[in-house]
Amino acid sequence: MAGPTTAQRGAPGRADTSAGPPHSGPEGPRIGRRTLLILIGVAVALLTAFVIWVLYGSSWLRVEKVSTSGVEVLTREEVEAVAATPIGAPLVSVDTDAMERRLRQKLPRIGTVDVVRSWPDGIGLKVTERKPVLLVEKGGAFVEVDAEGVRFATVDKAPKGVPLLELTPEPSASLRRFGGDGLLREAVRVAGELPAGVAEDTEVVRVTSYDAISLRLTRDRVVTWGSGEDGRVKARVLTALMKAAPKAEQFDVSAPTAPAVSTS
Repeated sequence: MAGPTTAQRGAPGRADTSAGPPHSGPEGPRIGRRTLLILIGVAVALLTAFVIWVLYGSSWLRVEKVSTSGVEVLTREEVEAVAATPIGAPLVSVDTDAMERRLRQKLPRIGTVDVVRSWPDGIGLKVTERKPVLLVEKGGAFVEVDAEGVRFATVDKAPKGVPLLELTPEPSASLRRFGGDGLLREAVRVAGELPAGVAEDTEVVRVTSYDAISLRLTRDRVVTWGSGEDGRVKARVLTALMKAAPKAEQFDVSAPTAPAVSTS
């Protein structure tokens, strides 16, 4: 009886690989990924807790100093007193918006203010003060009016180079229409559009109605301006008239296309 063939016995020295290599099965990779995610979550939680502690609990990032810039009439001391910066508090917890509101409410001379964090331990107060363009005399003192028509401060001494407003409106339709505040804004607009040289020489801006605004300059010169309309055109015309007639005392630019000038 014949024995098993070579094919049946298999080739000498060749191992049976039909079963494939041994492996750990699908459960092994799943456990590894789960462990990795847990470790990442723990690391993120620890890092978050550390950051919160640094910002709020540590002594590293706390307010230790205040700096103020932009003040001219106001002093650093009075601005910082009103700001009431919480020295020693965590810098991140400072309510900068509340500080800005408090400064604008209690110090009307402040036009704008930015309260900024200066890391790691400071607060910066960046102030822009209102500039007076007109003065309104009141009870021996002077009320300062800015370019927006805002009455923001009362001073005992008139600032140099700021004209006085004489607001004496006559009963008219323009007074009923615009009111005193509207006429004040017109005067402010005129003052803001004067040529630099004329602005320096302007002592009084007089308003009797919407279209009856005049200027009194140094050396008893008078400018009839009219309304606040076409201010830039009137400014150019007035500059040309003053160059052409330097000794003139009366200038009329109320109708800038037909200006007039006279010596008396």
